Amino acid sequence: MPSSSDSSPTLLPQPNGATLSGVPRRALLGGAGLAPLVALFGGCGGSDEGAAGSELSRSRPQASNAFAHPGLLHTVDDFRRMSAKVDAKEQPWLDGWYKLFYDDLAKPEKWANPQETIRRGGDGQNYATMLLDMRRAYRLAMCWKITGDERYADVAVHILNAWSQKMKTLTGNADRFLASGLYGYQWANAAEIMRDYPGWQRADVERFKNWLIEIYYPMCHGFLDHHNGADITNYYANWDLANITGIIAIGIFCGRRDLFEEAVAYYKTGRGNGAAPRNVFYVHPGHLGQWQESGRDQGHATLGIALAGSICEMAWNQGEDLYGFMNNRLLAGAEYVAQSNVADAQGNRIVQPFVPCSRFNSASGHLETMTAVAGGIVLRSCWELVYHHYVNRRGLSAPWVERIVQRTRPEAGDGDSAGFGTLAFSRDPIAAGAAPSGLVAEVAKGRVILSWWGSAHATRYVVKRGPSAAGPFTQIAEVTDPRTVTDQPGVGVWHYTVTSVTARGETRSSSPLRVSNAVELLAHLPLDGAAQDTSGRGQHGQLVWDAGWGEGHKGGKALVLNGKGAHLALPAGGLGGLHDFSLCIWAFWDEVQTHARIFDFGNDEMAYLAMDPRYHVGKQLRFMVTSSRWPGEWAVTADSALPTGRWVHIALTLVDRVCSVYIDGRLAGSRDDFALAPLQIGPTARNWLGRSQYSGTPDDPHFKGRMADLRIYSGALTAAQVADIADIAERS
Repeated sequence: MPSSSDSSPTLLPQPNGATLSGVPRRALLGGAGLAPLVALFGGCGGSDEGAAGSELSRSRPQASNAFAHPGLLHTVDDFRRMSAKVDAKEQPWLDGWYKLFYDDLAKPEKWANPQETIRRGGDGQNYATMLLDMRRAYRLAMCWKITGDERYADVAVHILNAWSQKMKTLTGNADRFLASGLYGYQWANAAEIMRDYPGWQRADVERFKNWLIEIYYPMCHGFLDHHNGADITNYYANWDLANITGIIAIGIFCGRRDLFEEAVAYYKTGRGNGAAPRNVFYVHPGHLGQWQESGRDQGHATLGIALAGSICEMAWNQGEDLYGFMNNRLLAGAEYVAQSNVADAQGNRIVQPFVPCSRFNSASGHLETMTAVAGGIVLRSCWELVYHHYVNRRGLSAPWVERIVQRTRPEAGDGDSAGFGTLAFSRDPIAAGAAPSGLVAEVAKGRVILSWWGSAHATRYVVKRGPSAAGPFTQIAEVTDPRTVTDQPGVGVWHYTVTSVTARGETRSSSPLRVSNAVELLAHLPLDGAAQDTSGRGQHGQLVWDAGWGEGHKGGKALVLNGKGAHLALPAGGLGGLHDFSLCIWAFWDEVQTHARIFDFGNDEMAYLAMDPRYHVGKQLRFMVTSSRWPGEWAVTADSALPTGRWVHIALTLVDRVCSVYIDGRLAGSRDDFALAPLQIGPTARNWLGRSQYSGTPDDPHFKGRMADLRIYSGALTAAQVADIADIAERS
């Protein structure tokens, strides 16, 4: 940094009184210098709607088949905002600019060191050479966009061309798949900023596109497809996230809609640990989403937030709202990871809720016992992006993310992601917060545990309960953060709303949430010659393949399954949203099979709730739930297998953390620390009687036998009620 004795003209004041030197006056934004810069930005493609910061009042960009450019991490409006704020010497943008401008890699020195082969992992690795130039290219591209100084642009283009001309191979051990995603994503972002610079020849741009498509994309796609030939649970979330980030960035830069859609689809429903349903695999009260790598260390946990945030921002800039997916799943994870990396008033780490989780290694199936704050505090430059989207775009509150932003601001560059978020992503405070939203309830042992997303500028929240969606509503609690309340309203059906209180008064309320604190029959399929639901809720089944009807118990009809593909398909939804629940069914098992299923409600072999009549370990009836394939199963085992050759009544109940299995009305197995309730899995799409999510493998044949009288309840039946239902069914 220049000293205060520098004789160069003063262009922007520095915190220590120094001045910027060695940069032409036209290169920095002072006074009238902004007008030509705005004109320059207007020629960069994409939407030029509105003035700097105008996106604060707009919804996300509208999706279209064509991509908006620039449209990865930064848009035309973003660069306008950065330039205007720096020109006006506003904080925190000015400090963010200093972080970028004085970064050692942001000097416009025209050199590059491309290599024909880059190796990450194993002997002879040399990837640090590429990292240096890749990070220089991004920093120089940013400096050009903000200052208009073409010296930065010329060096950035020189670096991009040098590497796309020379590098032919990316290799190494398994770490090469980290490189494909992390570096493909960062190269694409630098190139996206430079794509419309007149000094970057069209032929060079096309060569760079081909370079990304031919070297980086196949490795990103291949990893998500086959996970380096290993079991899919072998790799932690960041491996997937790195490659999703690479694919979405390459897809946008190269104009490949198919790549963009591939990345979005995997983030939503992919089978690996990086997909949103698994990178946040458990949501605690208050919408604290336990991150998949939290029990590992905070370096990896914070990298996950950096990567997932980048995915969501790039998708948002193309009209796809991944930020809001699964009730703001990313914000839930970010709040948890942020809380892991701040201290209380006494300087101590926050004591967090933590559910033991699989190490996601199918060879061991070991459960983590580490606390959620494993490893030391890590202050990674990844938080401004998340904070400003949820708070200053959407009007929500993010108290833990806000606390860590205050510690990491101004953000510097980051080794594995773009960084410089204080400059790039800061937005003016939103004028008024949104109403509380995302209200959910966990009903466990008579307690109604409410959680919601709060409002920007809120000082407290008012929780109300009423007998119907129309009210009248009565206040039951007034709380600050955390945004959760536990109510014990008594048996019945209730409706809840939440409002926030700001300096302007009380906001409008959240949408009313219906909550049943009683045992309710959700589905009843007698299976007596038809697959109709008699509960009135329309949960009708459908016979699949050779499923049919045959002799039931006591002369009635029953569902007949032949063990060769026949099964009954139930509607989507399953047990989604339930904590306490009960399920009862009659089953006649013809013969012993390996890994058959009485029922299996899930989305794939990664996430399901299922019952096996004779699990291969112990040879006993077993109920299991997982969101991370079989190594992560929480299970309850009965004291015997399901008997064969006769009708048997089976019941399953969960109340709070006590999960119990009944055979013929008798308690046959129980566990009092069962943590993975159906609501943690969410709504399921593939809900079957007689078929496994693993169907098609030799170890998982279809059920061979008959079934009757399926009943599903919200709330837990008592042992006496289970026995009574078994008797009623037997007499019917």
